[in-house]
Amino acid sequence: MEQSLPAETADIFDRLPEEMAGALRNLRALILETAAENPAVGPLQETLKWGEPAFLPSASKSGTTVRINAHKKSGTRYAFYVHCSTDLVERYRALYSDVLQFEGSRAVLFDLADALPVDAVKHCVAMALTYHLRTD
Repeated sequence: MEQSLPAETADIFDRLPEEMAGALRNLRALILETAAENPAVGPLQETLKWGEPAFLPSASKSGTTVRINAHKKSGTRYAFYVHCSTDLVERYRALYSDVLQFEGSRAVLFDLADALPVDAVKHCVAMALTYHLRTD
């Protein structure tokens, strides 16, 4: 079941082309679903950070913020972002360089023309939302 869209997030999505907004809504639903499937994460705080929809496990403090948005340099790309001081994108590259595209130390990129690799994305999101629970 999809959680209601906060007004601030709806406003961001409403300013985007329909196809891009739909892709971001799907990515948002995947993030919420991933969090709900992991009891260590708990409820997510959904807010805006730097004008982008952001999700933070603030109650459990289990992980780092995940942000989503259309990519500023492309009309067909969108992304989820993690904090650049984490090693998450480096770990994502080691696991999914054959499936996902990356930018720098904070972004996982997707294109509207491609199917979203759901399993890989859910695993990466789970890694971000449980980042502070790492024991390795």
